[in-house]
Amino acid sequence: MQKHKPFHCSECQKCFTVKSSLVTHMRIHTGHKPFQCSECQKCFIVKSSLVTHMRVHTGHKPFQCSECQKCFTVKSSLVAHMRIHTGHKPFQCSECLKCFTVKGLLVKHTHVHTGDKPFQCSECLKCFTVKRSLVTHMQIHTGHKPFQCSECLKCFTQKDHLVSHIRIHTGDKPFQCLECLKCFTEKGHLVSHMRIHTGDKPFQCSECLRCFSRKHSLVRHMRVHTGDKPFQCSECPKCFTQKSHLLTHVQTHAAVKPFQCSECLKCYTLKSTLVIHMRAHTGDKPFQCSECLKSFSQKSHLLTHVRTHAAVKPFQCSECLKCFTQKGYLVSHMRLHTGDKPFQCSECLKCFTVKGHLVSHMRVHTGEKPFQCSDCLKCFSEKGHLVTHMRIHTGDKPFHCSECLKCFTHKYQLVSHMRVHTGDKPFQCSECLKCFTQKSHLVSHMQIHTRDAVEPQNSSLNLSGSVP
Repeated sequence: MQKHKPFHCSECQKCFTVKSSLVTHMRIHTGHKPFQCSECQKCFIVKSSLVTHMRVHTGHKPFQCSECQKCFTVKSSLVAHMRIHTGHKPFQCSECLKCFTVKGLLVKHTHVHTGDKPFQCSECLKCFTVKRSLVTHMQIHTGHKPFQCSECLKCFTQKDHLVSHIRIHTGDKPFQCLECLKCFTEKGHLVSHMRIHTGDKPFQCSECLRCFSRKHSLVRHMRVHTGDKPFQCSECPKCFTQKSHLLTHVQTHAAVKPFQCSECLKCYTLKSTLVIHMRAHTGDKPFQCSECLKSFSQKSHLLTHVRTHAAVKPFQCSECLKCFTQKGYLVSHMRLHTGDKPFQCSECLKCFTVKGHLVSHMRVHTGEKPFQCSDCLKCFSEKGHLVTHMRIHTGDKPFHCSECLKCFTHKYQLVSHMRVHTGDKPFQCSECLKCFTQKSHLVSHMQIHTRDAVEPQNSSLNLSGSVP
């Protein structure tokens, strides 16, 4: 039987069974809040709301969970919390059927489907789906950071940021991976880590369709397409796509290299660079390719190497359409088209397109030969020369002819040999147009023409000098 509701609101026509309920309801329209907190002067429409609010000041939490003993100031918070233990999610999204433990989470989730962002910042007009996000955002404009660490006095705009920060001091890592048992200070870090095991890459680039396991990796990647470099050096106009690159660059102005190698005393601006350098002394190569088991001292080298198996060359030259596995290779290659040689020798002023070529060239002036053969102690100015030399001792001939299976120690020997099969003769004599497979053969041949040119001159000299 339906209850009789004789008391009608004149504003919204809502009906009530008791007059006192109508009186309380009318305060929503009038804005009247007669119940004031004696501690912070905050006002409330209903006395019960004031009673609940006072527990914030007193710390009283009368509602306790029977499962984990956690306490709450409000009964509704306990009811919502109990659903964590029971797994009950009574609020379901009508669009995607996703379920939630709290109605507020469902309301917030529906904004994903509607695109509705009802909460707007009055300063920069940015919009948010949740009021709490707007309140947090406003602290950017006000500079208000109400949550302070009791250990180091660092302040934060959000309480959860403070909670995460406190774990730096306590060493607490409450979030553990069930696969490898690795622990994390934040749940978000665990979620990102789990994608290593699952292989999930939910963040996709709209330009090249490349996928990433973390959102910030996608944001950083998008700058490759947009050309955006938001991090600018305050000392010089140079800009960077990543903050870490800017921090590294700033130290070049300060000329501070606080991290020193204990083996060779070489100094570095970053600790991470020193860690990588130390592997040159220890021989440690912690990054292994899952395809060929080749190991590398740096993760970036492994990632570059992996592209050789996948045949991925994402960096393409706009001039000749040649593709490269690394952006650095493309940048160096582009100098072939532009003719740019930015690296100049301070001794002889010779210029080079690649810094590595300048470093190798400088050894001509210094006489330095840092690469030594462990078998015969012979030294070389370049690592490649040492690698080639080592084949004399090992007998290794890694370059195989696909036609006759003959092997060679040097790549250029294989290239010359292949001309036997292809018949290619790329070296042509400018005098008689005869062609040769090797440059040395052309040089030898050219002596025929120079000798023929010298002999008539000698003959004419002899004739002019003879007695009639």
